[in-house]
Amino acid sequence: MFLIIIIVFAIAGFVVSNKLKSKFKKYSQIPLQANLSGAEIAKLMLADNNITDVQVLSVEGQLSDHYNPANKTVNLSPDVYYGRNAAAAAVASHECGHAVQHATSYTWLNLRSTLVPLQNSASKILNFVLIASLFGGFALGLPVPFIGYIIVGSYSIITLFTVVTLPVEFDASNRALAWVKTRNIVTPYEYAMSKDALKWAAMTYVVAALAALTTLAYYIMVFFGGRD
Repeated sequence: MFLIIIIVFAIAGFVVSNKLKSKFKKYSQIPLQANLSGAEIAKLMLADNNITDVQVLSVEGQLSDHYNPANKTVNLSPDVYYGRNAAAAAVASHECGHAVQHATSYTWLNLRSTLVPLQNSASKILNFVLIASLFGGFALGLPVPFIGYIIVGSYSIITLFTVVTLPVEFDASNRALAWVKTRNIVTPYEYAMSKDALKWAAMTYVVAALAALTTLAYYIMVFFGGRD
């Protein structure tokens, strides 16, 4: 059953990831009528939201774009930073959407930030327990129910993090799309492309959340499903 879960969501993740790359490549080939680069769009959106303490940087990688709340930087991949197309406009404004969330103390973003250290610790604990259990059974010398509590507890935190990420990502996209539309950054045709690109980006987080929920349910069933 666990192997089936892994295979199903691995395939789903692969399909969504390929679709996202395909959409980004397609929309990157259509010049933006406003002729603005992703970096220029990001800086303009930050300025329109009175955010003056966030830097827009270019980072290596493909689709490596992200907002870092720790040092207040909008990090854009070269294709987005220099790109002058609907895909670059969508991604750049989406990452700035996170900066706006940070500046306005968006509840879900604050919750996700709080969960980051807990999620990191839970991942380390879970990996240690799972690896240790592969050698000589439960070689930790702990009773099986206690091992179950550790695994389910750790994965519950990981799952909570993936679920909380969903409203954060959807809200950032909604902010981005509303701004590029009202600011006339994109034409109606370009807006449709930007919306479609962000939809597939959001799907990667949906798949991750569903995979986490399903895996958590599996662990609960394995360790506690047979109890009265």
